[in-house]
Amino acid sequence: MDKREFLKKSAILASSTAIIPSIMVSCKEEKKEVPVELKRLRTAHIGVGNMGNEDLRDISSHAKVDVVALCDVDANYLTAASKLHPNAKTYTDYRTMFKEMADEIDAVIVSTPDHTHAPASMWAMNLDKAVYCQKPLTHHVTEARAMRKLAAEKNLVTQMGIQVHSFYDYKLATLLIQSGIIGKVHTVRAWSPKNWGYDGPVPEGKDPIPATLDWNLWLGTSATRDFKEATYHPGNWRKLVDYGCGTLGDMGVHIFDTPYNALALDVPMTIKNECREPNGFGYPENNVVTYEFPGTKYTAEKLTWIWSDGPGAPELHEDLKLPNDSSIPKDDTTPKEEASLEDKMSLDTKEVPDGTLPDQGAMFIGEKGRLLLPHFMQLPRKIVDGKYVDISAEISALEKENNMGKPIRDYASEGPKHYHQFVDACLGEAECTAPFSYAGRLTETILLGVIAGRFPNETLHWNNETAKFDEEKANQFLGSKYRKF
Repeated sequence: MDKREFLKKSAILASSTAIIPSIMVSCKEEKKEVPVELKRLRTAHIGVGNMGNEDLRDISSHAKVDVVALCDVDANYLTAASKLHPNAKTYTDYRTMFKEMADEIDAVIVSTPDHTHAPASMWAMNLDKAVYCQKPLTHHVTEARAMRKLAAEKNLVTQMGIQVHSFYDYKLATLLIQSGIIGKVHTVRAWSPKNWGYDGPVPEGKDPIPATLDWNLWLGTSATRDFKEATYHPGNWRKLVDYGCGTLGDMGVHIFDTPYNALALDVPMTIKNECREPNGFGYPENNVVTYEFPGTKYTAEKLTWIWSDGPGAPELHEDLKLPNDSSIPKDDTTPKEEASLEDKMSLDTKEVPDGTLPDQGAMFIGEKGRLLLPHFMQLPRKIVDGKYVDISAEISALEKENNMGKPIRDYASEGPKHYHQFVDACLGEAECTAPFSYAGRLTETILLGVIAGRFPNETLHWNNETAKFDEEKANQFLGSKYRKF
């Protein structure tokens, strides 16, 4: 079954099911106002283990949410979630859930492995449901474009799960860059030493499928493959071409988000990935991806973006050299406890000594200096002529002007904000800041870098208008055929 047929069938289901559309609210870009009559939000959750458990926890912590349905292919996860929400109906197949409960659901939260994001989300949107989908938004570029298009056509509330998008430090960095604190930006360098790649051999043989796992439903629209213990479910699918998007698709979405948003970027013109030759099974463990973007009002005529990931990333570079100067007051509101943004995220949450590059982060390089943005929960810092510059006055002014308050270094209280923004938007009380109109473009950019890993050290040219590469050989990786399951 190809994508067109799958989406057609989901649309037929939507038209044949007796429902009253529950959510028809615009996000910020559409500039339309649609009356909302909901007093409470009824949510269905697809994927309730690991990150799905965190999504369920934070969505349901909103006082106006009623969890009405839980869906997971793993009975262990489903049982644990059901104990927390005993009144919710439980399912292993989201298609059955939609068939039976379409008129009882207002919003759907999709927290599955990447390859199921688009199939589940598109099905929900075809039923006029608001959707909160974890990052990266999709597994393929064609899916990202399709989700953007459908969300816009149906004028739905949507949000991608990039929780830090709603955190103080990232909003502050965006405002600082857009205020011109380092002038027009010509280069961004971003990095993460995380390793969601796999350079080893393809596992041989197969293992018995656990009685608690529906392997066919886990595979979903992806190709049939034998089950191999500890290779796919629950944790290592991110490393594998058929299911995840590697480190770039995992941490890249979080770390790209603020510079991408602050600089008002669209999709890139060219992409080059310096990595090992593809093996068709796992993503490279080390990638250096160079993008070139058309300029915006916040950038030079052209913007260069260099992403580095994997063990040892990033390599030393003059752009990343830090001062060894402790004369500037530091942000003393470090986190009270280790963050749990998602399973095995291993984020650097402690104050970084002067002269030491944060484990993960981004550096803006502009006409009038550099701005370092550590990941995460640390204030951005300005560097000029090899020295830190005190920007406390600029920060105070932006805080006051934008009613930001002061930074909170407690993930337990900060984490739910992005989720609650989505709920409030569904209830007509807020606007989403990471709707699919934005998230689709960001995800497309990320996935173009992933595709470039199929052609190491070769520059690919992307046509935004046609949504095709000039290099025809690369276009086969923009999507994949959906399996009938």
